[in-house]
Amino acid sequence: MSAVMLDVEGLELTSEEREMLQHPSVGGVILFSRNYHDPQQLQALTQSMRQASGRPLLIAIDHEGGRVQRCREHFSAIPAMADFESLASNEAEGERWASQMGWLMAAEVLACGIDFSFAPVLDVNGCSEVIGDRAFSQHPEEVARLARAFIQGMQRAGMQATGKHFPGHGSVQADSHFEVPRDGRSLSDIRSQDLPPFTELMGELRGIMPAHVIYTEIDPLPAGFSHFWLQNILRQEMKFDGVIFSDDLAMQGATVVGDMQSRAEQAFSAGCDMVLVCNDRAGAIQVLDRVTIPQPQRPFIQMMAGQPPLSWSQLKQSTDWQLGQQVIQQLRTRADR
Repeated sequence: MSAVMLDVEGLELTSEEREMLQHPSVGGVILFSRNYHDPQQLQALTQSMRQASGRPLLIAIDHEGGRVQRCREHFSAIPAMADFESLASNEAEGERWASQMGWLMAAEVLACGIDFSFAPVLDVNGCSEVIGDRAFSQHPEEVARLARAFIQGMQRAGMQATGKHFPGHGSVQADSHFEVPRDGRSLSDIRSQDLPPFTELMGELRGIMPAHVIYTEIDPLPAGFSHFWLQNILRQEMKFDGVIFSDDLAMQGATVVGDMQSRAEQAFSAGCDMVLVCNDRAGAIQVLDRVTIPQPQRPFIQMMAGQPPLSWSQLKQSTDWQLGQQVIQQLRTRADR
């Protein structure tokens, strides 16, 4: 079944990529900055991907705002999530900002033919520099409050939300892109400090992405490969019935599981519905050629598909887009004080 999400190299599809998109195991593509030049080019790229696939295809991107925003020129400069708490004069203002920025992020991404952004970050800001101001707050209840408003904005634009990085990446210094982070806290500490945003927003999340973090007191495997975290906690205890996406299997935090085939097999076995293999074409081919994709337990491609968007020109003329620009200017003014 179509449960592998791949990347592509540039602004247009190569003949090899067109062929890969026709593979029955491929169900999605994730885009990076290298795939973007301008909105019209991006629209043409996403359209060509769907045509090459010939079947329903999820197209995703990491476009959170702040430091993690793959499309810059011609797109609105979405602020870092931490700004909604740190710069607001009261809770209502922060929630209004978060909701409008959730709408703006989602509407611009959808207008280019992308189904969803892997957002929002539900980590609680602690010692992790790779998370930092990507998190809404240092306090779990504030993360939940502001993320709820952001998600409501996303949903109003027609995009489903994916919470990350379950059960929480904020309390480890190591960056799982380059290292294997280990978190030595107890399960009770993680329950009280990191899980509340996920628990509070369970009814709002259509997708969840687990962390490539080993919680050493709980399981020797990173959360994204852990039956305990994905089945016992997320599915059974928290009753999550949405889509579980692995984080990128090419990241250093995933290497403890073995080669790419082993990583994909373990991720599926633990409970991931779709696995991401990025920036490693040989590894992606290995997964497509050697891994038996399990039968899906839920219609995840339909669950995450974006709703019909406004066109780019309609978007720029909309009241919501204009309100979004006002919020961005307000935030800049506050930050400069």
